[in-house]
Amino acid sequence: MKNVLLLKAGEAAASVRLSVGDYDRWFLQTVGLSGYRFDILPVHQGAQPPAEGNGYDAVMMTGSPASVTQLEPWMERAAEFMVNAAERGIPVLGVCFGHQLLAHAYGGRVARSPLGREIGTVEVDLTEAGRADPLFRGLGPRLSVQTTHEDMVAETPQGTVVLAGNGHTAVQALAFRPCSRGVQFHPEVQADAMRALIQARAEKLEAEATSRGLIPGERVPRLLAGIAPTPSGRQILVNFLEHFT
Repeated sequence: MKNVLLLKAGEAAASVRLSVGDYDRWFLQTVGLSGYRFDILPVHQGAQPPAEGNGYDAVMMTGSPASVTQLEPWMERAAEFMVNAAERGIPVLGVCFGHQLLAHAYGGRVARSPLGREIGTVEVDLTEAGRADPLFRGLGPRLSVQTTHEDMVAETPQGTVVLAGNGHTAVQALAFRPCSRGVQFHPEVQADAMRALIQARAEKLEAEATSRGLIPGERVPRLLAGIAPTPSGRQILVNFLEHFT
């Protein structure tokens, strides 16, 4: 049995939680509980990370509606904990907000994407380093993944390696240290959750599209029609838990 500490950095909108559950549930459902035990720590609500990560085989951090560009004390505490854990050899995986927070903690820069929100089922391409990385073992050079984010890692920290990217977001995955990784996309999100996320944000998505000169009423139906299963998501999470711990 592997013990995993999941740092919960926020919660989904009420309509999303009612239909498909919250962030922590998505991780547990996608990974499965066979061979794993998850402790959920709501750091966004002020829960204090343990002084040491001893006793945990891995640490993960969820996404968040909060922004690393507007740092709060709980973010700084969580960032310090993740860096300290990684430096002691405890595997750490940051997802979306968690990925950005790790980049900030290691000296990178997080900023709002000039291309607006990236959301839906998208494709990302692995770099040469990504194709050789155990996080993506058993997967091809191009992956379909679920994503939703407005912020991105605009400048990577010194010593990190870009593992994946696409035309919207050049830094879709990063290797920070031998046992710490970050992914901008959401490997834990399945098609039903992505559909709920798009529907919950439909009005804002249409407003953004209109402000960028796109035809009103087209963006949300196009995003919903493009949702597809992304089995690579579970493989990435399992790869992290099996090959880094």
